[in-house]
Amino acid sequence: MTSGLNVVPEHSEVHTGITETKPVAEGLADVLADTYALLIKTHGYHWNVEGPLFYSLHHLTEEQYEEMFEAVDTLAERIRAIGHLAPMKLSAILSGKRVVDLDHTPSAGEMCADLARDHERLAHRLHALIELAEGHNDMVTGDMAIARSTFHEKAAWMLRAISAQ
Repeated sequence: MTSGLNVVPEHSEVHTGITETKPVAEGLADVLADTYALLIKTHGYHWNVEGPLFYSLHHLTEEQYEEMFEAVDTLAERIRAIGHLAPMKLSAILSGKRVVDLDHTPSAGEMCADLARDHERLAHRLHALIELAEGHNDMVTGDMAIARSTFHEKAAWMLRAISAQ
């Protein structure tokens, strides 16, 4: 008798009309990497923000990292839904990230400006994913990427408005 605990996950074929799933899965994994990296950075800033806007920024960053935490699960599940394995190792999860850390401890204004730039980068990456997914007849991933981009564009706008000079 074999145990169900011995099943090893693997790539599977899907027949939903998507013309090529591998490039879409790779694009999703890249967005997942940046989302996780930005989630972690946002959480770190959330813990350390100080100044007269502490309360507002503390709550704004909390809302943002909580939203991104839900998003990474949705992104990984979409990778699985189109037949590919979601990254399982931390190094694999973060391998495609473009989000980078600052080399100094930023002020609250610098934190906002830095996060705004990262949200814009991620929105740009999502725009590319929309085109890629729709080019492979994957409207579900395209729609998901539109929703994700909407969140990141709004987050960038809010953070830019806070850090405006």
